[in-house]
Amino acid sequence: MANPNIVGVTAIVGNTVSVAVGTSATSLASNAASSGKVFKINSILIANIDGTAAADVTVNIYSAAALGGTGLAIASTISVPADASLIVTDKTTAFYLLEDRSIGALASASGDLVATISFEEITGPAP
Repeated sequence: MANPNIVGVTAIVGNTVSVAVGTSATSLASNAASSGKVFKINSILIANIDGTAAADVTVNIYSAAALGGTGLAIASTISVPADASLIVTDKTTAFYLLEDRSIGALASASGDLVATISFEEITGPAP
């Protein structure tokens, strides 16, 4: 199932995850195939913790779970100034992450950026 029916929701669990972003793709959220869930992505924030240098970030949605398949950018090579934050998406631009999809981020410099993602894990009714 790639798009569970969420009319008869059985659970909504809130999640917030923060991870250091490296120079290769770092997973922010992964929705496994046949999970019976949809993730409502409420916000993705990127903070530059380097006090002197800017760093670029790219955020992709991948066509398979666990950063598999093809990554398509929702934010591409955006510069985040030193000691600043970037709002990639928020409640006004929320979107759904379907089954067998994932979201990842990568940075131009390792150790400079931290990503925080907030989402609702919505479980549909049993098939």
